[in-house]
Amino acid sequence: MNTATYQSSLGKYIEGLLQHKRALGYRYGSPEYILRHFDQFSIKSNWTRHSLDKSLVDLWCQKRSNEAYATWKGRIKMIRQLALYMTQLRVPAYIVPIGILPKGPRYVPHIYSEEELSAFFCQVDACPFCAEVPYRHLTMSVLFRLLCYCGLRVSEALHLTISDVDLTTGVLIIRDSKFRKDRLVPITKALQKRLLAYLQLVHPLSEPTERVFWLAEHHPPTVGNVYKNFRRFLWRARISHGGWGKGPRVHDFRHTFAVYCLKGWVRDGKDLAAYLPLLKTYLGHYSFQDSAYYLRLTADLYPDLVAEVEKHAAFIIPECKGGFDETD
Repeated sequence: MNTATYQSSLGKYIEGLLQHKRALGYRYGSPEYILRHFDQFSIKSNWTRHSLDKSLVDLWCQKRSNEAYATWKGRIKMIRQLALYMTQLRVPAYIVPIGILPKGPRYVPHIYSEEELSAFFCQVDACPFCAEVPYRHLTMSVLFRLLCYCGLRVSEALHLTISDVDLTTGVLIIRDSKFRKDRLVPITKALQKRLLAYLQLVHPLSEPTERVFWLAEHHPPTVGNVYKNFRRFLWRARISHGGWGKGPRVHDFRHTFAVYCLKGWVRDGKDLAAYLPLLKTYLGHYSFQDSAYYLRLTADLYPDLVAEVEKHAAFIIPECKGGFDETD
């Protein structure tokens, strides 16, 4: 990172925090954006000290007009992280107390029913050809199936290259994902056939380094493109949407995949203590707790499975308080 990016008296600490977090495996994309604004905020506030005093922190933490709760919370969270980092370096810094913000509404993952998935993919497959984005109808049909039936994060799917798809073994190579982890993701025979047909149509002469998904030649979709199409397909499938931040979300396909896996394993009498680590590895979770969360979510959504879930895995079921945000 260029040191000139941060010009305030706290710039070197901001840069140090970013380097430290990335060395630990965090991408820290959005936090970098927030910290860059804080750097400019410090300059505009005529802050010249090499310490992080409460007076500056309090100014930064004031809620702005029409600011979303999540944005406000994100700003406060990042200034707290910066203060914690500075205190580790024995630099004076005011640490925002935990719990200073009132608890906001927590998002409860939407687990798509089989009927909703059927209706959704009916609309995905009916996506019309568009001359401006000639591969869109082909891309969306395969992309959303990878998200739903492999539990991939959107960023993981969009960053797949042709060399990452091994159709001989039916395995996807997910590289440099969350926490800089690589993993192998097996796919079904049906998805293998879809991917093969897609690659033959879209990439007959492409280099192995090209992104798998294109909207037009050498024009891969963005997360925004995916979300825009997702909302259109939801509307056409008559699946209600609560608005921004309320869902259903694209990321809920990942939650749905995990819950359906666990539901099937319970029905089949599988040993969840043995199978949960498989889910953790498949999804690329950092901690066992992330995967264990789905046990409680599965039990809550399917009450008839509670007895079986608790019988086989009560000791690893975390308390579910209605929210989960295992995002990119």
